[in-house]
Amino acid sequence: MPRTSKIERKTSETTIRILLDLDGTGKGRIDTTIPFLDHMLTLTARHGLFDLTVKGSGDTDIDDHHLVEDIGICLGKAFRDALAGKEGINRYGSATVPMDESLGSVHLDVSGRSYLVYDVDFGARRIKTFDLALIREFFQAFADAGGMTLHVRVLYGKNSHHMAEAVFKAFARALREAVSRDARIRGVLSTKGTL
Repeated sequence: MPRTSKIERKTSETTIRILLDLDGTGKGRIDTTIPFLDHMLTLTARHGLFDLTVKGSGDTDIDDHHLVEDIGICLGKAFRDALAGKEGINRYGSATVPMDESLGSVHLDVSGRSYLVYDVDFGARRIKTFDLALIREFFQAFADAGGMTLHVRVLYGKNSHHMAEAVFKAFARALREAVSRDARIRGVLSTKGTL
């Protein structure tokens, strides 16, 4: 059974369309109208080996917040839908990724319980026009909509762009590990028998 999903969301603030294939090859077709977010989501597709299409637009003339948060919501829903009953998946994923002088770490649990621990201090407030505080909003929205527990951390770093890349690459690799199938797992990986 293919592990794919399609999410469409239209509000008075944003319009978003996402196509996701968990068993892809890392093809990303990303157009959010926010170049830095496009870059981070392209990294996510490539390093997670997911085929991911994201088309988004919104009231970015006011602020990027609504669009970034809504893309996080839609991407979380896309993963939740593509995983369906979560049978046979590893459930947990962890990755620590260097990007030059920066080291980012993400640990996650596809548990059905939404929680975010976010320990990132970029130092800078922006990369070009992108407000780095919105990265936390993206991960919070993703965790809530995806029903996942996420621990996102930058252990150290100096360059804000490198720190963000390290985090998104670690996120992608942790997701890839968590959603990967293991033939030895019957049902879901829980003593309760459900997630």
